[in-house]
Amino acid sequence: MPSGPGAGFGPDRYGDDVLAKGWRDAGRTQVRVVDAVRDLVVEETTTGFTGAIVRVEAQTVELVDWKDRVRAFPLTGSFSIDGEPVRLQYPKASAPVSRLRSASGSFAVEGAKARVALPSRIFVEGRHDAELVEKVWGHDLRVEGVAVEYLEGVDHLTDVLREFRPSPSRKVGVLVDHLVPGSKESRIANSIAQSPLGRAVLVVGHPYVDVWQAVRPERLGMKSWPQVPRSIEWKHGICEHLGWPHEEQADIARAWQRILGQVRGFGDLEAAFLGRVEELIDFVTAPAG
Repeated sequence: MPSGPGAGFGPDRYGDDVLAKGWRDAGRTQVRVVDAVRDLVVEETTTGFTGAIVRVEAQTVELVDWKDRVRAFPLTGSFSIDGEPVRLQYPKASAPVSRLRSASGSFAVEGAKARVALPSRIFVEGRHDAELVEKVWGHDLRVEGVAVEYLEGVDHLTDVLREFRPSPSRKVGVLVDHLVPGSKESRIANSIAQSPLGRAVLVVGHPYVDVWQAVRPERLGMKSWPQVPRSIEWKHGICEHLGWPHEEQADIARAWQRILGQVRGFGDLEAAFLGRVEELIDFVTAPAG
């Protein structure tokens, strides 16, 4: 009778060496590895979201679809190209890749050193505004040499501007919260626009009560930001709605860091905020006319 491995079963189905290199992959389809370069169109297979790559980080890839919706996915996620499963990888430094985007969606200038700050400035109302602008537009601002400072409120903006002494070569852009008709902020903005200071100052604003609302609520698992009664301090009301501590100022600071931590790029912010910041950057960096 036949003896030895596979005796009685025809050819040895295990081959010469069951521990040979690649034995685990036998019969499996190898997934093609593709550099995650800008404008490459891929589908994230678990959600069906299809879009072009606009930004890549070490662990994240952002896609924009034909409706200009932007979503971020883990770079190690499941993707396909024209129905073929692929594995994305961060572009190799030596590969001739398309230019990547910064968090603001602009082209990143790799290796660029920050310029000496221009005499022009962008002022925002508070620390949270400044931190949000830095997180998304920090790269752009350093390349352009634009410094961002916060005012700790807009009430004394006129005094700050008089001390700063704006001019065509020393322009000021100001971003304020809750710039809606009839508000205190709108009255201050109109007053400055109609004064001699208005020739070198641009005041714009978003409609939100607080800059927290500039972050898309979906990033925090909400369909929309909740309405907070006027009898309750707005940030405290938001924290209460989210079930976060809010008794002390340190709690509010930690809450903001949690919100800011959900912002990865321009796609996580509301359009009304994005447009105003871009408008200010264009204004203060335009050559003096």
